[in-house]
Amino acid sequence: MHDLLANPWFYATAIPAVILVGLSKGGLGGAMGQLGVPLMTLVMPPLQAAAIMLPILLVMDVASLWTWRGYHDAKTLRYMLPGGMIGIAIGWLMSESVTDDMVKLIVGAIAVLFVLRYILAGAAGRAKAKPQNLAAATGWSTVAGFTSYVAHAGGPPYQIYALPLRQDPKIYNGTSVIFFAIINALKVIPYFAQGQFDATNLSASGVLAPLAFAAPFAGAWIVRRMKPEVFYPFIYAMVFLTGLKLVYDGVAKMF
Repeated sequence: MHDLLANPWFYATAIPAVILVGLSKGGLGGAMGQLGVPLMTLVMPPLQAAAIMLPILLVMDVASLWTWRGYHDAKTLRYMLPGGMIGIAIGWLMSESVTDDMVKLIVGAIAVLFVLRYILAGAAGRAKAKPQNLAAATGWSTVAGFTSYVAHAGGPPYQIYALPLRQDPKIYNGTSVIFFAIINALKVIPYFAQGQFDATNLSASGVLAPLAFAAPFAGAWIVRRMKPEVFYPFIYAMVFLTGLKLVYDGVAKMF
């Protein structure tokens, strides 16, 4: 424990990681949030970085829930939460046989293809909102729950379903905050069962926790001032960058 908390490189990587993830939690795109755990893996094993980050995510979820209170779409949550829970269960069962790198490569490729399809759809296709679809919601939320559990990469699958709904940016962010707050809370049980919350990791999480409140508020402050015609192209760009980052990470580690 002392060695980790006395290491200046821990703070040099963990503090920017928490800030980037917090801005993402506030609604400012997903690409920045995907840099959090990789930054921390510069000085610690990936599994330890993920374990330290989960309590931080829970603190951020509290801040984000307060920031986006009153903004959500109940139908989206009804359609997606059951699949998210199934995905966590699958991730728990398969955590020993599926590598993070494999998941990152698959999720990244899906995200990139999703954005390319959005670009090729043309202006008319991009402007038209898609209706809710229970089958699609269940499928993509299951993928989101699974990838969130095994690689903290649940954002792109969620966005693949939710972005085409063209919800008001406040509703979109408020709904995603509730979805991932529940998903992250449920992940605590299997993470604890697998022994990932030891004294060292929890102490590191506690040291970083105060930073976890400010960044989501900053991200939300920016998003609240974005018009939909600015917000959606920005978020699609973030999904594309996230996808590229995940593909790069997966390919680099696997090959």
